[in-house]
Amino acid sequence: MRAILIPLVLVSLGQAAQADGISSAYTDLDSKTDCVTYAQAEEGDGDWAELACSGYRGYPVLIAYDDARESLFYGFPPGGDMTTVWESFSGLNSSGAKVEWRIETKGDTAVPYAVIHRRSISNPEDEKKPTEVLLVAKVGQMDARDGCTVGLVLATGNPAANDQARKLADDKARTFACGKDRHTVIGKVPAFGRVDN
Repeated sequence: MRAILIPLVLVSLGQAAQADGISSAYTDLDSKTDCVTYAQAEEGDGDWAELACSGYRGYPVLIAYDDARESLFYGFPPGGDMTTVWESFSGLNSSGAKVEWRIETKGDTAVPYAVIHRRSISNPEDEKKPTEVLLVAKVGQMDARDGCTVGLVLATGNPAANDQARKLADDKARTFACGKDRHTVIGKVPAFGRVDN
């Protein structure tokens, strides 16, 4: 992956909150309409691209694409560079069109601390039936800039997947130490790894 610093345009985060507590908000993620490609392969340089996408109230979603696999970062990456860490499934994969943001509200401040995002991973035994997984990630904040995968929940054939992912997000994301703590896996999830560049 290429190390590139990206400028992020911040929008106002101060909007009046309704009540203290934990809630969810949903945003769309369509790489053709919600993202800007800021780096990509030149002819003969493989098949990779890096995109900055709109997220939740100024928190971006960053996508690194390489050889039909995606690594996503939610929030603000270390030094503005998301390519210092690659987290993805070993199989060909793609991200879903909706992102669920878990938000903690205190007074007039609403801070997204985790996301739940559906991923589709190719199934070598049946190309028409990919494996669906809910990826739970810690959101990188402006001050700490510490974001990573907290857990993976098998969604295929699992009617409790959404509740399991929310519990995982609420119980672990805020205190999860990226690069030190091991992510939680619920169900038989395809191989997933982290590479620190």
